[in-house]
Amino acid sequence: MTKLADKIWMNGQLLNWEDAKVHVLTHALHYGTSVFEGIRAYETPHGSVGFRLRDHLQRLEDSARIYGINIPYTLDQMIAACKDTLTANGLKSAYWRPVAFLGENGLGVTPKGDNIKVDFAVAAFPWGAYLGEEGLTKGVDVCVSSWQRAAPNTIPNAAKMGGNYLSSYLIGKEARGRGYAEGLGLGTDGRLSEGAGENLFLIMNGKIHTPPVAASILGGITRDSIIKLAKADGIEVIEQALPREMLYLADEVFMCGTAAEITPIRSVDDIPTRAAGPGKVTKRLMTLFHGLFNGTTEDRFGWLDPIEAAVPAE
Repeated sequence: MTKLADKIWMNGQLLNWEDAKVHVLTHALHYGTSVFEGIRAYETPHGSVGFRLRDHLQRLEDSARIYGINIPYTLDQMIAACKDTLTANGLKSAYWRPVAFLGENGLGVTPKGDNIKVDFAVAAFPWGAYLGEEGLTKGVDVCVSSWQRAAPNTIPNAAKMGGNYLSSYLIGKEARGRGYAEGLGLGTDGRLSEGAGENLFLIMNGKIHTPPVAASILGGITRDSIIKLAKADGIEVIEQALPREMLYLADEVFMCGTAAEITPIRSVDDIPTRAAGPGKVTKRLMTLFHGLFNGTTEDRFGWLDPIEAAVPAE
């Protein structure tokens, strides 16, 4: 694998990249029993910050709780691990990948006993625009996938679980195989759900519309941030079930996520949006979002966590 960083934090230690290893019989490798997060650190005029770092790691804890995975570190220890990993790699801005997973617990689907091994690791490495720099300025072309998102009460969509992302893999693989930047998934009711790894927003008549949490989506932290920024700016946000054809009638469409940030969509299924790229509302939201990191948007919600000397986990 291409080396992305010098150090990885794993089970309480900062290891060299090549020493951060797992066994081939690791439970999560066979059954997808991992919970993870994607978090960004940004360089600002006042130093490096983690964007909603605590909120992300709280969601990691919540995901683990849903699946009955007991992470052997506290929330504060995981925050410290993220900060230490960033510092150890000499990074000012980066993408963090904390992950907790069932380790060497035998090959049964459901591990038995009271001493189930859970490993925890954090990687930090540079990552630019997920769907390309041009996509941020001109927008990307997407398609509606033939693959649907998982129905409620099959797997818990509120958990950011490794196994849940098989649906995302199929949606993204199909889209890229057909020449699109990304794929969008529908729910089992045929209504809009989300992208392979992004939440979805439509702008119609100056109002923002987005599928609700009940639409088999992961309630994204970037999604929540966009909703709060928009409302604070006086833009109406409506969370409602949306039929597929609204994609073709919307004035603007964009996706958001930690990796994708805010990425405009210029066409869906080869049908251009009315704005044919980033429109007025999308541009305003991009300005507000990135303004958090260049100092032009006030951090009124307390989302920026300074990267100071951290206390190592024990």
